[in-house]
Amino acid sequence: MSMKRVAGLVVFVTGAVLGVAVTAGVLRGGARTTEDARRLAERIGESRRSSIVTAAEQVSPAVVSVSVMTSRVVRQDPFGLPFGDDFFSPFMPRRTYRERVPSLGSGVIIDPTGIVVTNSHVVRNSEEIRVNLPDGRHYTARLLGESSAYDVAVLQLEAAKDLPVAKMGRSDSLVVGEWAIAIGNPFGNLIEDSQPTVTAGVISAMRRDIKAQATESGVYKNMIQTDAAINPGNSGGPLVNGDGEVIGINTFIFTSGGGSIGLGFAIPIDLVQRLVSEIRQHGKVRVAWPGMQVQQPTEAIAQRLGWREPGGLVVTIVDPRGPATRAGVRSGDRIRKVNGRTTDTVEDAQASIYGSQVGDLLHLDLERDGKRMVLDVKLEEAPER
Repeated sequence: MSMKRVAGLVVFVTGAVLGVAVTAGVLRGGARTTEDARRLAERIGESRRSSIVTAAEQVSPAVVSVSVMTSRVVRQDPFGLPFGDDFFSPFMPRRTYRERVPSLGSGVIIDPTGIVVTNSHVVRNSEEIRVNLPDGRHYTARLLGESSAYDVAVLQLEAAKDLPVAKMGRSDSLVVGEWAIAIGNPFGNLIEDSQPTVTAGVISAMRRDIKAQATESGVYKNMIQTDAAINPGNSGGPLVNGDGEVIGINTFIFTSGGGSIGLGFAIPIDLVQRLVSEIRQHGKVRVAWPGMQVQQPTEAIAQRLGWREPGGLVVTIVDPRGPATRAGVRSGDRIRKVNGRTTDTVEDAQASIYGSQVGDLLHLDLERDGKRMVLDVKLEEAPER
């Protein structure tokens, strides 16, 4: 073999070896690129999974839509004449019929046997209640009990078992500014999909007392305020913290046009759980009764009682058979604080005992004949009369 052919063979073999090496390097480089892309995608996915995403995933399966059917009496003029009823009613009486009226709200499952919490105003005057789960299951529900005063209702799903359950949190440890996530079914009757929607905001304020004239029903004290959007249909759904725990039940909003303007209110879950326990045990929320009445004294009454400085409430009536009498409270006593909270108005007193139940103690700081004393009144169930 000539030297020229040997040299050519060497060049060919060298080129082949280099080609294999280059090819292997390209493959390894491609593999690294694919692995880097996968890792990058994972990092991007992790960055998208905020606490809001995680919390929504945990609670949403237990958030239900509550479909309620009621009826109302409708009276219709036979010919729709634009005249007053007084003249024509004896001759052409109006036709009367009952009209079926659907409404919708939200709720949350708190027990795998089918216990659902919602608002009392969602199921008020209901003739039929249907509950729809996000996974497509549907149940007929019966009303276990409700409290219109606290605007809380408890439903039992018929023949339900192994249901998803939302984790309960605590509302007494909330911090203003922490995440608040509202989950529910706004305008659910307009949307075929039964999946709940999620809106996020923060805890705007705590222990909000709402004036009676500002709401249509219920007495709302110590409410949670949030700017998470709560819209029609969200009532009864859960308000959730960043850990995926229910901290309240969404109840109402202040609005100028019907939609959310960032002023939403929820009933604290600590109170809700106490009310649910009452309803499950007794079928109702028993009215806790101290057996006395108080009022804010006028200046003339305060002078007659010998009060030298303003402040406090005066005990006007003490039921002789009630718990206040047994605790030693007397008519004319001056109440300074209830459960550690200064009470200068009747509204202060109401806020102090709001959510109290039968068997709870009221700690009264009061004055009698210029002497300070502390008395504990054990609340009893209010008598029928």
